[in-house]
Amino acid sequence: MSLLASDYLKLCSSLPESVSLVAVSKKKTLADIRTLYEQGQRDFGENYVQELLDKQGQLPAEIRWHFIGHLQRNKVKAIVPFVHMIQSVDSFKLLLEINKQAAAIERRLDVLLQVHIAEEETKFGLDEKEVFELLEYFEAQKGQLQHVRICGLLGMGTATNDEGQTHKEFARLHALFLNLKAVQFLGQDHFSVCSMGMSGDYKIAISEGSNMLRIGSLIFGLR
Repeated sequence: MSLLASDYLKLCSSLPESVSLVAVSKKKTLADIRTLYEQGQRDFGENYVQELLDKQGQLPAEIRWHFIGHLQRNKVKAIVPFVHMIQSVDSFKLLLEINKQAAAIERRLDVLLQVHIAEEETKFGLDEKEVFELLEYFEAQKGQLQHVRICGLLGMGTATNDEGQTHKEFARLHALFLNLKAVQFLGQDHFSVCSMGMSGDYKIAISEGSNMLRIGSLIFGLR
């Protein structure tokens, strides 16, 4: 068994059953992705549209592709026909464009709202006020937005060695997730994903309520 497969299986065996894994495969080879696919991994995350298009056309159709990078509206059309989930919705305009392109091919696409919880201003995402504003817009136009389904939240913690800060950031995101689930999405079982935690902080994320991890280097090695 390859080291890649061994590291992957070791990680999977350590995760709670309630936590799903998206293998972040950006900049990784088709062979590496196939190795994990052969071990049973089906969810892969990509950050760049062109790279995703290149890989999707050469890999098994059963793969569930998650787009996790910043997505420009003019590139939505290219991935809507096949992407499983867009995890990085950071504006109402982007949500509208996803709905428009999904409607054109008569499919409904699952998305996550990306929330800015880190200190770095370079990270994308909505603040909590903007989340509620977006959901107000969404509710007001719900009749026209039948081709997108908001399934949860995504957040990235600050790149820091201060575990206390990371705990606080993830706890804040999970609290927002629970609040929305209890109020805005009450009785809507599809709102179920709290995507937080990467290679360096996934254990903290799990402890703070994450049920979806996005892990790359811990499996594939450094890029």
